This record gives sequence, C-alpha cells and structure tokens, in this order.
Amino acid sequence: MPGIDSSSTFPLGGHPVKRLGYGAMQLAGPGVFGPPKDPDAARAVLREAVARGVNHIDTSDYYGPHVTNQLIREALAPYPDGLVIVTKIGARRGNDGSWLPAFSKEELTQAVHDNLRNLGRDVLDVVNLRFMFDTHGPAEGPIEEALTVLADLQRKGLVRHIGLSNVTAKQVADGRRIADIVCVQNHYNLAHRQDDALIDSLARDRIAYVPFFPLGGFSPLQSSTLSAVAARLNATPMQTALAWLLHRSPNILLIPGTSSVAHLKENLAAGELQLPEDVLKELDSVASAQPA
Repeated sequence: MPGIDSSSTFPLGGHPVKRLGYGAMQLAGPGVFGPPKDPDAARAVLREAVARGVNHIDTSDYYGPHVTNQLIREALAPYPDGLVIVTKIGARRGNDGSWLPAFSKEELTQAVHDNLRNLGRDVLDVVNLRFMFDTHGPAEGPIEEALTVLADLQRKGLVRHIGLSNVTAKQVADGRRIADIVCVQNHYNLAHRQDDALIDSLARDRIAYVPFFPLGGFSPLQSSTLSAVAARLNATPMQTALAWLLHRSPNILLIPGTSSVAHLKENLAAGELQLPEDVLKELDSVASAQPA
C-alpha cells in the first residue's frame, strides 16, 4: 500500500504508529460545524484510511460538535487492534459555530465523557489538552489547573495517555512536571518553523510532535516556491510539504485531513516521495522567503 509502509513508525502512547496518519476534522460540515453533506462518503474515507494501513486517527468531540466521533464509531467500530485514536479537549462550540475555551473542571470532565460516549470507548487512547490563551497561536499562560484535572481522569482509568496542543516550550516543560506527556500538537510546516528547537528537544526524549496546517500560513512567494519544487518532482504541493515534514524529524507524526478518498490516497502517497539533498535545501529556504 503505497506511502504508508515506507513512512516508518514512531511510538505514540506506547504503541508504534505509522508516521502518516489521518485527521478527521474535515469530515464535519462547513466550518467544522454540523454534519457533512454526504455521511456515507465520510465513512468511506475512514474505512479507506484504515484499509491502507493508517493506525493513527486524530479527532475531537468539538468537531461538529460530536459529528466526527460519531462517524468514526459508525465506520470503524469494533475498532481494529493497534488503531490509536487521539482526541482533544479544552474547547466547545457556540450555537453560532464559534470556538470557545472550556477549561473548568466540569467542562473538561464532560468533554472526556462526551468523547468516550461518541467514540464508543471505555477508555481514550490519547487526549490532547488544547490551550487557547491567544487566537493566533501558542501564548504563555497557566496550564497546571486544567492539566491536573486531566491527570486525575487518567488516574481514574478514563484516559491512557496525555498530550498538549497549541502550547509553548515552557508550557511543555511545565506540563511534563505534572503528567507524562506523550505528544505535542502545534502549528508547524515549511513556512511556519517557530517550533524547530522544541521538535528537536522532544525528539531527544522520544516524544511525538504532531504538526497541523501543513500548508497553512504561506506567503504567495513561499507558496510559489513550493509549487515549483513540487512540479519538478511530479508531486502536488501537499505531498511535497508532507514529505518534507517526514524528513524533518523522526518524531513527527502527520495527520493530513480530507473528506475525499482520492485526496486521501494522494496524501498517503507522500510517504513514497524522495527528496534529494538539493531539493531539501531549496525547501528549507522557504521559511525565510519573503514577498518582493
């Protein structure tokens, strides 16, 4: 199955997962709110991902809300052995589809139970606690109170492993003093490389790093550079960006999302893409490229 077997594995919560996974966010309706136009097509994408060897699915009960988790349960339960489902808490959806912080003990506890119910699980494999101190990205702020609530739920047997999302390096260090952190999920890609030092630090400690928005935040010049490189490789820009991330560090796990089976196959084929040294140097320069 092209792409998956060649992308190698990395431990996530004690389980070796393929470094090319799948993010379920796009299975919900527009704006990640409400149901998809074609639920059968959404379920088909999930089944195809697992059939092609994906064993790491990223989701959250606030996608929809509840929609993607219910689709995952309908498509995949009873779940195959070795499938790791990672979810997120720390937010809720307003009636207008807005994204609102949800960090009280009651909200976090309810979120864990909502994920358990809608996924049809007795225990959650990995729960990422997402912080929202700034709408534009990670920002310093206290994490101890919320993380302690999640650690208590872990001790009660509802959560196996804990991760952090949208966090600074200091918050990761603070979090590791409270709980065993198995992954960090932040915005990172060719053009958005503020976490370079954090990735290397986590790699030394065998902690997974899961970047989101592999094509997010590019300037027109950066996008045109990536597109030109991709054309020379007979690949798409997304495939090229994913292949670069796989090359960047062995602890990087990818969760590209799509609501299309054809696009899913295209994304997974990124694991087969070889990047020569001159291409890697050119791609590395994308981060510093600025509009003329």
